[in-house]
Order: sequence, then structure tokens, then C-alpha cells
Amino acid sequence: MVKLTFEAGAQDLAADLDAVIALPFGPFGIRCDDGAVRELVFLPPGTALVTPRTAIASAAAHALRAWIDDPELPFPVPLADQGTPFRRRVWAEISAIPRGQTRSYGELAARLGSAPRAVGQACGANPFPLVVPCHRVTSATGLGGFANARGGWLLDVKRWLLAFEGAR
Repeated sequence: MVKLTFEAGAQDLAADLDAVIALPFGPFGIRCDDGAVRELVFLPPGTALVTPRTAIASAAAHALRAWIDDPELPFPVPLADQGTPFRRRVWAEISAIPRGQTRSYGELAARLGSAPRAVGQACGANPFPLVVPCHRVTSATGLGGFANARGGWLLDVKRWLLAFEGAR
């Protein structure tokens, strides 16, 4: 019964997206408006795929699939202006982490003159995962959370992404 409720909730979420594509780690949602990507979303296993409904969603889907083939490719689709100035600074620091490497919340906080918890909150609010690779941010003692989760399938996605990138 819980599984059916979970899947029904996932389908409700997918209905509100401009595309849901299959990536090797699971379903991934794309939300667009005004000619830009507004949000990228990790979705639970079992979420139904949605064919891109707009040209911008189609371009984003193509770019994300291309990233799987070559993670060095830049994301060529415009991103909507999102976040507070602090969050944008955090996301810029995250974007500077090279593929295959990680940084701790504390390391980023020290660079930003902030606190690890604030960095973690900005990571959790990241509207553009993969493009802004928040999966590269870990705790000082291990994996840490991911996309506001401390367990479950989202941490499996983080593990997959780090292994895919050869993170050490």
C-alpha cells in the first residue's frame, strides 16, 4: 500500500514537469518557463517518463543525456535566475569543484566565510543538480546528505554520481 501511494505521489509530481527523462541513476525531471530551465529534479524510482513538451525542455533533455556520455560538456541551455545572493555564491563554489573531486560543507563554508549548515541548506535548495554538481559536496566524515535527504534512494543517486565521476 505504501508503494502505491509513493508511486502516485511521484506521478503527480511528474505531471507538473515539462519532461521526465531516464538517466542511468533514475528518472530526472525538467521544469522550464520563459525560454529557460527553471528547475532540474531527481525523481523517485518508478516515476513515469514524460516526453519533452517544449523546445527548451527538449534541448535540456538532450544536453543532460550528452552529459552522461561526456561530463566535460558545458550545459548549453539557459538557466533561470534563481536563489539569493548567498546561495548563488555557494552554487558558484560548487560549480568550481572539478569532476572526480569532492569538497566538504566545512571547506566550502570556510571559503565563503559562512557556516557548514548554511552551505548544506544552499546545496539542498540547488535548483540545477548535475549542472551545479551538489553531489560533489560531502560531510567531513563521509557522504553527507543529498537533495535534502539523509537516506534512501537519493543517497544511492549521490553514490552513483560520485562513482561515475571517479571521485576520490
